[in-house]
Amino acid sequence: MITPQTLLRHEFTGLAVSVVKARNPAYVGISGRIVDETRNMLAVLTPAGEKKVEKKDTVFRFTLPDGVCAEVDGSALVARPEKRISMRKTR
Repeated sequence: MITPQTLLRHEFTGLAVSVVKARNPAYVGISGRIVDETRNMLAVLTPAGEKKVEKKDTVFRFTLPDGVCAEVDGSALVARPEKRISMRKTR
């Protein structure tokens, strides 16, 4: 089960996301479903088409399957998805 505490160690594809704050003002307000993830970018499917959003210097609001929202600094997401998922929680 995905919770705000374990969000960083889960797959993002399919989650609803919106951009809350970004260095590039054109990214702010983009919202939709994540369709792809690379080391530095998230691909978000919006009603206007697919948009690629840089992770670094961006704050995302994820809506989890149970309806809970979690805001995450994109700088914490910069890693290859397969490596980020396999990382263990450090104390």
